[in-house]
Amino acid sequence: MSFHPNDVARRARTASFIVAGVIGLLVAAFFRTQVLDQARYALQSEENRLREVPLPAPRGIIYDRNGLIIAENVPGYSVSILSPSADSLRTSLQRLAGTISLSNGEIELAVRRYRRAPNRPTVILSDAKFDVVSVLEEHRVEFPGLIIQAAPKRFYPDSSAVASIVGYTGEITEDELKKPAYQNYKSGQQVGKGGLEKFYEPQLRGREGTRFVEVDARGRVVREAGARQDIEPLGADPLQTNIDLKLQEFVANIFGDSLQGGAVALDPATGGVLALYSAPSFNPNRFVGGIPADYWHELTTDPRHPLYNKAIQGTYPPGSTWKLATAVIALEAGQVSMKQHMPTPCTGGYQYFNRYFKCWDHRGHGSLDLQGAIEKSCDVYFYQLGLTLGLEKLIAGGVSLKFRERTDIDLPSETRPIFPDAIRYYDERYGPRRWSRAVTLNLSIGQGENDQTVINMARFYTALATDGRAAQPMIVKGNPKRERIFSLSPDQMEGLRTAMAGVVAEGGTAAASRINGVILAGKTGSAQNAQDPTRDHAWFVGFAPADNPKIVVAVMLEFGLHGGRAARIASAIIAHYLHQQTTTLIQTEG
Repeated sequence: MSFHPNDVARRARTASFIVAGVIGLLVAAFFRTQVLDQARYALQSEENRLREVPLPAPRGIIYDRNGLIIAENVPGYSVSILSPSADSLRTSLQRLAGTISLSNGEIELAVRRYRRAPNRPTVILSDAKFDVVSVLEEHRVEFPGLIIQAAPKRFYPDSSAVASIVGYTGEITEDELKKPAYQNYKSGQQVGKGGLEKFYEPQLRGREGTRFVEVDARGRVVREAGARQDIEPLGADPLQTNIDLKLQEFVANIFGDSLQGGAVALDPATGGVLALYSAPSFNPNRFVGGIPADYWHELTTDPRHPLYNKAIQGTYPPGSTWKLATAVIALEAGQVSMKQHMPTPCTGGYQYFNRYFKCWDHRGHGSLDLQGAIEKSCDVYFYQLGLTLGLEKLIAGGVSLKFRERTDIDLPSETRPIFPDAIRYYDERYGPRRWSRAVTLNLSIGQGENDQTVINMARFYTALATDGRAAQPMIVKGNPKRERIFSLSPDQMEGLRTAMAGVVAEGGTAAASRINGVILAGKTGSAQNAQDPTRDHAWFVGFAPADNPKIVVAVMLEFGLHGGRAARIASAIIAHYLHQQTTTLIQTEG
């Protein structure tokens, strides 16, 4: 077969064009790679040999109202390791366990951390002791991927005294990382786990920095300093609170190791939380860097529940401290006056159809007016006052006084109180026709279907201490929020305060709690305990001075037996605070 010379020439030209085109494409690709994309590939090459080591930011310092430190940061050490794979990491950690104490559980935890963030150094010890760091430094050559660095460590100078306020910090969990609130967080970072640390996490966290280290192809660190300019961490702004740390310490000391319950002290004019304590407490410093297993077991098995904040989470029948609510509802509805007597005098109990309701004093109080009934805490008087109001008005009044609502204090996990919203509550709870109007008598004295938090009772008494406006409790300083929950005349308010002062005066139910030179107004309460009917919870809520209140205090003692015991603690707290204020005023004027 022969080819025409023209065909050969044509094919040769085509082949030449193809070769020229291929060469052109290769030249263009070469030019793009070597010239146009040189910067990108150089950066990629550099990133392949550099690893980012996070530099934790100092958390914001938390101060009390006088500038004393509640939470701060102290120098600490963290130990992490760079590894190219999970298997390599496990092997390195098993070798490391021969040098320092590392359990199998800690090794597996580190492997899980690696899998969540393989491009970040895996945290091995977030709070390494100095002696451990010293040992690791001696063996550093054996572990080329090891990174030891200084890191700010959270510290609470007053430890257990402030635990119910500040909470604690800990490593972010896998579940938290999945939540929208933590979308900008990374594995291994420390976050607030309770109290102010959790509630104000966005304000307290700061901005993490970055240090760059140079690694080889196996991920081993070959240069720790100077690989690239570091990005310095940025500490968070401080948090200013309303807490009076000296008062907080006093409350913690007065509860000691034997009492359990909760206490709250508020500024009635602003709602500022002066102190808030739950007993028994725990040491938040033990949580920093990971809580020891034995301490966690101790806390979680303690029948006194130290991790449960009894001031904002515990709900208890308020007992006779709630009688002021019954009185307010009746006064506002025009159903009673301060000098009004009930038809049936107290002889130690009250017969309602086929049931006999006892008064706390079986000897009886005789015929009393409202002021006297508050002073003596006469149950029989309030049984009749509740019946005069009627169940519907009593429930509606309680709802209006916020006894079904959280206070919205700036702490996480506040429990909502228990209180009926309407008559149907009883139908839904017990079934139609399976309850009687006798529930009115229990409700009128703070028993029955009524469980309140310590913080909510304190809020209600801020309204009694002022002008009927309740103050929202706030730990961190801000704009005070007050809401009117009832309206009484000046004479009615004065009558209630006089009656509450009579509670603490000679002959009252809290006479042993009087403060020399100060008129204390308040109300005791003994509430039935569902766990042990023989050991009542003890309450006292009050304020002082009665004519110009500076502080409201609510104290609840689990198994405290009688309100007088709680009143003595509240009285000591108030006396301590007012003495502080007087001393400060004298020093200022001097």
